[in-house]
Amino acid sequence: MVALAAALLLPQIAHAQSYPNRPVRLILPFGAGGVADVTARLVTEKLGEKLGQRFVIENMPGAGGINAARAVLSSPADGYTLALFSNGTAISVSLFKNQTFNPVTDFVPVSSMGYFDFIFVTKTGSPYGTLADIIKTAKEKPGALNIGTINVGSTQNLAAQLFKSTSGVDVTIVPFRSSPEVLIALLRGDVQMAIENYSAVQSHIADRAVTPVSSSGIMRTTFLPEVPTVKEAGGGNFEARSWNAIFAPKGTPPEVVATLNAALREVLDMPDLKKRALDLGIEARASSPEEILDRLKADVDKWAQVIERAGIAKQ
Repeated sequence: MVALAAALLLPQIAHAQSYPNRPVRLILPFGAGGVADVTARLVTEKLGEKLGQRFVIENMPGAGGINAARAVLSSPADGYTLALFSNGTAISVSLFKNQTFNPVTDFVPVSSMGYFDFIFVTKTGSPYGTLADIIKTAKEKPGALNIGTINVGSTQNLAAQLFKSTSGVDVTIVPFRSSPEVLIALLRGDVQMAIENYSAVQSHIADRAVTPVSSSGIMRTTFLPEVPTVKEAGGGNFEARSWNAIFAPKGTPPEVVATLNAALREVLDMPDLKKRALDLGIEARASSPEEILDRLKADVDKWAQVIERAGIAKQ
């Protein structure tokens, strides 16, 4: 019986030992240059060195990640075509009418790559030097304040919707097409607060053009430890943290997933990578497959409720 069991395991062991023996594609549902793209390039460079094969980034932006997911699902489930999922993947389940895949059941999780908070910023020198100032004014003058975010359905936009409900304020959420447009509107006074990635506001914070008044996680960020969380600042039971993770098509051999997970754990623990990521506001951290799957499921449920409560129409 022992000999038989060993014989049955031989093909799996051989597969694990030979993987990868050619370049691996990682398909992103985003364009080049964003937080997800930068994270992926940092990680796959090290991953390729670790596993002895190139990891090739392919950017397929648009359509709520549907095109990118279809490209992965149409490829063999052999570990050579992988998907980058994010908090946006969880949101897309409730936001898009024509989503033809289920990220929870059609894919298998490998590991997280990075987690990041959003920063609430106001114009330096404005009457709103703290989040408490925003909340106080919004309650005294319902509808008087505007919050700028990127497009409707983005995590930043839904974080603003969540902030409205947890803090009990009446504010107008103004969506823009891009992060630079959000910052221009803030500096011009068209909006009184903006919610953005740290990388998008980092230079403006350094120049003291904008003031960070809060961060969106449960705990304070490592890169802005003096800035209180939304909950600390009086914004209620608020948390809006985003993430990036690697998933593979359903049916990918478990030993391949295990090989990738083990390599990612080593890579994401490298001090130089951690520092480079942190400079962009990203906490580089691996996870077990189960942990990131639980996070995906929880965020699917969480953002579905926010979308429904805000009355956002499916796209």
